[in-house]
Amino acid sequence: QGQLVESGGGLVQAGGSLRLSCAASEHTFSSNTMGWFRQAPGKEREFVATIGWRAGITLYADSVKGRFTISRDNFKNTVYLQMNSLKPEDTAVYYCAAAPSIAMMKSGHGYWGQGTQVTVSS
Repeated sequence: QGQLVESGGGLVQAGGSLRLSCAASEHTFSSNTMGWFRQAPGKEREFVATIGWRAGITLYADSVKGRFTISRDNFKNTVYLQMNSLKPEDTAVYYCAAAPSIAMMKSGHGYWGQGTQVTVSS
């Protein structure tokens, strides 16, 4: 059974930083691409970043490139999202996901966490 538990969300002022964590079961974490998505009120869920299993290749949405960094610790079965220079438009519920491919993840397949709220005040 896949299990993903996000943490680290909260309220921060614009320009500040937060680090999100996503702890996964070994079954869920092993051999899967890990990713972060977000959903703002009244908007569809959107892709933020992913990191591959073997080479750790990363991919970012243009809106967060240069500000956010995704990383994974394969010994702790945990993926992180370091968010710097936060903007009010980054406010959303952030979801952790795991799937064999980015395509599957973007289509909503794979395993998903319950989400953690990030609020950026201006």
